[in-house]
Amino acid sequence: MAYDRLLLFNRREFVTMIGTSAAAFSLAAGEPSRALAATQVSPTLSLPPLPYAQNALAPYISENTISFHYGKHHQAYVKNTIDKITGSELEKASLEEIIKITAKNSTLSAVFNNAAQVFNHTFYWNSMKPGGGGEPKGKIGKMINESFGNYSAFVTAFSNAAATQFGSGWAWLVLENDSLKVVKTSNADTPVTTQAKPLIAIDVWEHAYYLDYQNRRADYIKAFVEKLINWDFAEKNLLA
Repeated sequence: MAYDRLLLFNRREFVTMIGTSAAAFSLAAGEPSRALAATQVSPTLSLPPLPYAQNALAPYISENTISFHYGKHHQAYVKNTIDKITGSELEKASLEEIIKITAKNSTLSAVFNNAAQVFNHTFYWNSMKPGGGGEPKGKIGKMINESFGNYSAFVTAFSNAAATQFGSGWAWLVLENDSLKVVKTSNADTPVTTQAKPLIAIDVWEHAYYLDYQNRRADYIKAFVEKLINWDFAEKNLLA
């Protein structure tokens, strides 16, 4: 099915959200994030502010982890993408257009890897919230029961996908053909290049959890599922 909308935005609106600066998200303690966003110069791309303060997900994800993950890794993906498209035909393209154009072009793999990681990380930050996790209600809860049998079966499928992704990558809850499914992607790969609509993502690159959990990826996944998943975000994506 067509990947029509993300959050409450359509494709162009979401990419505009990524490409604009501080107005994209509200941030409780946002000045550090706004300062980072202001360092990016591009007609279509900048580092979007986090949707919460950097210490808001503690103790499950520490402020130290987010400081490095968002302030170093995510920022670097934005900067690298800008650097690699400046002066090219991609310079004024939307983020999703950049991802799709470069996805199957081996000569542009560096552009794809960085641009896709900009999207994936922005999606990941919004897949979490303080006080999140647990069994969802609403349409997303109903569809989880219909697609997986029950919430427990979803947790098993999602956790297994995240735990068994070899090396770096992602696990996703997606909508495909009017049913929910769990998929995993390697490195920078993303559902943007498929017909699936992403609803939730967990980052299982080591930099996402190693400062807090070391090699205990399973503990990080458990905390994400039980304490952090932003089901409101998933519901909005599902209904959009």
